[in-house]
Amino acid sequence: MTYSFDFSVLLPYWEALLDGCWLSLSMTTLSVIFGLGIGLMTLLALRSPFRFLRVVATSYVETIRNTPFLVQVLFLYFGLPSLGVALMPWPAAVLALSLNCGAFAAEIIRGGVDGIPKGQFEAGKALGLSPLDVLRFIVLKPALRSIFPALSSQFILLLLASSIASSISAEELTAVAGEIDTTVFRSFEVYIVATLLYLIMATMFSTASKIIERRAFSYPVK
Repeated sequence: MTYSFDFSVLLPYWEALLDGCWLSLSMTTLSVIFGLGIGLMTLLALRSPFRFLRVVATSYVETIRNTPFLVQVLFLYFGLPSLGVALMPWPAAVLALSLNCGAFAAEIIRGGVDGIPKGQFEAGKALGLSPLDVLRFIVLKPALRSIFPALSSQFILLLLASSIASSISAEELTAVAGEIDTTVFRSFEVYIVATLLYLIMATMFSTASKIIERRAFSYPVK
């Protein structure tokens, strides 16, 4: 049995595919921004002198890290309405991605902060800086320098994980590809193109991350 490829049937849908790419990138970008904010707040809670905050932060991180992302998405979209909180598909997907990103980002950043010599913390305290200022002005940038590649990889994984949002009908590339497939019935061609588009977007993320790392965290040449 032979299969005859016909990518021409997708030509009328190229705008829809590009819109899907834009929606995936938008969803990922928002989730990265919110996720980093959540990750930093979680890191502060993990290092807090208050045991309650440490327990809450640790429970959040462990829950997110040890449950499937699909279950997290379905819980937010189908579970929260039973508590009186109903979210539309796109906001639910962004919230799920942000919470997922925040948990992993918190652990990655904590690893970088823990790698900073304790003398730097003590020097900051000796200068009269608050713990937050010590973290902000003395610790965070050296820590980010060492963990930025890991964070970049996490952001790319988040882009790829955004495809799971199609399970709740959130509009992004995979959802658009599925709609096109139900129209043209050429699954092989549709998902080959979708795969290539994800590869291009991931490469763009990777390239942008390398440029940012080189410009923001490279040591000056003397």
